[in-house]
Amino acid sequence: MKDYSVFDVLGPVMIGPSSSHTAGAARIGKIARNLADNSFYKVTFYLHGSFAKTYKGHGTDKALVAGILGMDPSDDQIRNSLKIAEKKGIDIEFIEENLGYVHPNTAKIVFHYENKESFYVIGSSIGGGNVVITNINGTEIEFTGNYPTILIKYRDKKGIISKITTILSNHNINIATMKVTRENKIATMVVELDNPVENNTIEAIASLNEILYITGINPIER
Repeated sequence: MKDYSVFDVLGPVMIGPSSSHTAGAARIGKIARNLADNSFYKVTFYLHGSFAKTYKGHGTDKALVAGILGMDPSDDQIRNSLKIAEKKGIDIEFIEENLGYVHPNTAKIVFHYENKESFYVIGSSIGGGNVVITNINGTEIEFTGNYPTILIKYRDKKGIISKITTILSNHNINIATMKVTRENKIATMVVELDNPVENNTIEAIASLNEILYITGINPIER
């Protein structure tokens, strides 16, 4: 488990009693929703550590559900999120689970679909409404959602990084950070940007033959 300094922990604008258990939980849920196909009929939340022990008392359950419904941490409808999900016909399930050597405030959010395999995201609330996403459907990763971010999976071939960075440059987008991991000839790239993610940029990168998956996420309120 990574350590975080006091400089990572700043107070958010939020609804609820705890920045870690409500604001952070809502951000994890919303980032997960932005990564998933929104045609899900059920969401299972596997709660680890203190999330598992206090999720009802601190409103973590309502915050996580609010996030997957697309709400921000400051939305006053967070308190009604469970009822709203029920009205939308979304089945919600909470399970206490040991997720291993991760931050105590961690959730694994699994989206279930009628006609395709489930999809999951693992994220941790590290304090002050800050979060870190550590796993997307089995791929270990790390990003915070504090910056505009593009996530890309592609066939690992020579020159692909250059092609992607050239497209970003052509769209006048500056790269803040870039991380690339490789496994079984498949690379995963996380690019944090200084500029908002635009659809035309995503489409330009997606047109490359080697791209298997791409999505863009603009900063989630904290």
